[in-house]
Amino acid sequence: MSTRTIAITDTLHRYLVDRTLNEPPILADLREETRVLPGAGMQISPEQGQFMRLLVELIGARRCIEIGVFTGYSSTCVALALPEDGTLIACDINSDTTAIARRYWEKAGIANKIRLELRPANETLGALIAQGQGGQFDFAFIDADKGASRDYYEQCLTLLRRGGLVAIDNALWNGRVADPAMKDVDTVAIRELTAKVTRDVRVSSSLVPIGDGLLLARKV
Repeated sequence: MSTRTIAITDTLHRYLVDRTLNEPPILADLREETRVLPGAGMQISPEQGQFMRLLVELIGARRCIEIGVFTGYSSTCVALALPEDGTLIACDINSDTTAIARRYWEKAGIANKIRLELRPANETLGALIAQGQGGQFDFAFIDADKGASRDYYEQCLTLLRRGGLVAIDNALWNGRVADPAMKDVDTVAIRELTAKVTRDVRVSSSLVPIGDGLLLARKV
């Protein structure tokens, strides 16, 4: 046992991946193609993707939202965990990187589950709210511009049902959030959102130190 989360060394991470990762070949291929692209570091880790698939299965999610698609690794993970009639609304503004995502959605046989919205995410979320779809979604994943994440969180919370789950990526920000000398806009925004979620009486929350930190909030 341990009284605190242990550090993940390279050796321990390799053990974790080798012994516990059940990554479908389509996801491994996508990860390899993304690895050489500019901004490849924006992709989530495979163990985080597997964890998110488990979360989607555990809550019996059928309707999901993703903010920040990049090349589609996280959306593919989520869609693979959805039932055949499940739906993922995927929000992004980059037609080049999402073209890769579309290609892999087709290869994985999940394109029918995903609706890509190529416009600012706050517009898509606002439209869903205006259409009366508040309280009708099960899961939301936020992995986009950090300065807007507070607004995304509020919109997603409106759209989630009671018992629904929102997951916010990069909550540890490669350790920068713990360095008081780091006062750039993104780092400050992440700190403030984490504090907001932790105090928010509308949710129960936990920051899971997987990948770059995954902040989970369940709507109560």
